[in-house]
Amino acid sequence: MLGGPVATETTTAPGGAQPPRPAPPESDRILRVRDLQTYFVADEGTTKAVDGASFDLFAGRTLGVVGETGCGKSVTARSILRIVERPGRIVGGEILLRRPNGDQQDLTKLDPDGREMREIRGGEIGLVFQEPMTSFSPVHTIGDQLTEAIRLHSTLGPKAVRERAIELLRLVGVTRPEGRMSEYSWQLSGGLRQRAMIAMSLAGEPRILIADEPTTALDVTTQAQILELLRELQAKTKMAILLITHDLGVIAEMADDVVVMYLGRVAEQGPVDRIFHAPQHPYTQALLRSIPSVNQTARVRPPTIAGSIPHPFNRPAGCPFYPRCEHFMKGICDEIVPQRILLEPRHSAACHLRDAEVISRRG
Repeated sequence: MLGGPVATETTTAPGGAQPPRPAPPESDRILRVRDLQTYFVADEGTTKAVDGASFDLFAGRTLGVVGETGCGKSVTARSILRIVERPGRIVGGEILLRRPNGDQQDLTKLDPDGREMREIRGGEIGLVFQEPMTSFSPVHTIGDQLTEAIRLHSTLGPKAVRERAIELLRLVGVTRPEGRMSEYSWQLSGGLRQRAMIAMSLAGEPRILIADEPTTALDVTTQAQILELLRELQAKTKMAILLITHDLGVIAEMADDVVVMYLGRVAEQGPVDRIFHAPQHPYTQALLRSIPSVNQTARVRPPTIAGSIPHPFNRPAGCPFYPRCEHFMKGICDEIVPQRILLEPRHSAACHLRDAEVISRRG
């Protein structure tokens, strides 16, 4: 056990984190998620897949969402798009989207199958899945599927739709775009399929792009190309990107801001340079310690996080991370749910070790 706050750790980001950028103006905020709760209710029990997550998305910036498998990253993305599969449903919180006319629209109040939500999904908010092979129909050509997506979100005529589809394929770096229009997804390489998937996600000219593990299934070279493509597209369109991944190297390379999730809750969030060089939550620190280093001794395994994520039906009381935390404080961490502590502007952590009142009582 620990009698006081953990000392700040300094960690070198893999590949080097991006230089810090100024805080974005409030006028650039496109999406505000507040206390989002998405539960899966079944006869066996309730799974709190997302349990009070809050964060903001800003135009021209990338928010990286990181955490182990089962921490609620993908369910958070699906909640924003209102495509959570049954028996999952949003039971609380707000998802406030700033519409092009400046109005705030709470997506949780919309019918998931209604016309307005369908127009937003694929129009104002695009989605890139992890494995494009499961997203494309194997019996329809890439061109047919891409032109259909364009027709759904535009009033262009048939000729203009085809020209726009070819333009999108060329924009994302697909070679011979005219010829690819008549090909099927299974005829393309993994990298080309992912590029075509990105082209489809851009069909509605979205202001937000949700990329859910967009490079996990790709080799290292293709992964680098896709990440560079996303950066170039963001620079051209100023769209906000919500990047979901378990790869901290990708986060260091791509993100401006980071949300670290654990068991459906936000453990820590802040600018990427603060998260990598001054992590304040024990879970964030443990994740960063587990990154392999080129300076590591040969044949020596990197440190790992003790234990595993608990079963959804056996969530611990108090702090969800306490059973795996080396700084566990009995009577506090196992009984009281930690609240978000603002450490610096835009940097916060939900940890009792950062709560001066808790520490003073402990002392």
